[in-house]
Amino acid sequence: MVIKLVKIFFLLACIVMGVMWAYYLTGEFSDTVNTNIRILGIPQRLWVPIGGVTGAIIGLGILLAVQFVSQEIYERIAPALVAIVLAMVAGYFIGQYIFFWAPQAELTLRIFVMVSLVLVFGFIGIVLGLTRASNWESLISAVQKKGTNYSNVKIIDTSILIDGRIADICKSGFLEGTLIVPRFVLRELQNIADSTDILRRAKGRRGLDVLKSLQDTQMDCQIEIIEENPKDVREVDAKLVTLAKKYHAPILTTDFNLNKVAQIEGVRVLNVNDLANALKPILLPDEQMEIKVIKEGKETGQGIGYLDDGTMVVIDGGKPYLGHTINVIVTSILQTSAGRMIFTRFQSLVS
Repeated sequence: MVIKLVKIFFLLACIVMGVMWAYYLTGEFSDTVNTNIRILGIPQRLWVPIGGVTGAIIGLGILLAVQFVSQEIYERIAPALVAIVLAMVAGYFIGQYIFFWAPQAELTLRIFVMVSLVLVFGFIGIVLGLTRASNWESLISAVQKKGTNYSNVKIIDTSILIDGRIADICKSGFLEGTLIVPRFVLRELQNIADSTDILRRAKGRRGLDVLKSLQDTQMDCQIEIIEENPKDVREVDAKLVTLAKKYHAPILTTDFNLNKVAQIEGVRVLNVNDLANALKPILLPDEQMEIKVIKEGKETGQGIGYLDDGTMVVIDGGKPYLGHTINVIVTSILQTSAGRMIFTRFQSLVS
């Protein structure tokens, strides 16, 4: 909201400035005003609205140009600009200091010396800004890292926040330490929350709510939002892996692909789905259980049911008993990081 107000104020200021320039160029600030004067074939009275329109066009052009300056471009250009400006200012003040001791110097000599110093120092600033800015950025990052003291660090990705179970795990006391949320993960979550798709928008807002609850609740887990954003990689998953290597920390996720990529890169992964699978009751082949048949399966005669924890149960011969609770015998179990499936066969009808 503040940014919008600043943009509106800037645009109005440009319009006013355009009108002021029109008054100045047409001489209306002078004591005698002749509205019959024509400049470039345009009556003097029309220059005021022309100045306002010109100011509005220039203001809109600047606002449009600023939109193309991304965070990455700004972070790369800002150190160079700072170096250039500081070097040119240093050259100017050195010239002023020289002529403080030579007040009788000619104006031409003053101009030549000042221009020469600004030129030399400006060149030095450009060279240092373009060639040493990355080193300065690395130095600043090293200082910032030295000033942080995280304990038992874990890095959070977007999927774990959208999943939401991380909040319950932290409240139960099974997870402790510092949970790092990179700024680019928070930005990705905000983009999902602003999506036009209703389901994606709901997921994004749930993720933001989970993060807010983790920050507000007093528990062993501490949320730390960091600004670090690896510049040499573009994908969010690759950035997370890079940060995990830097902090020697595991990644908390439910993303199957991120899980595999991190393992290939030698990064430890804490997958909540693996934790959920480990907490499910153990079932062995030939063990009996009761299950309600919910729907038909893909194969002929199959029925599908679900345990209380959401585990899918495939029932061979269960199709005729849709809506009924039946006794089944476990034949095999398929368990992966994505979930678990139990294969059974029909034994008897319960109800």
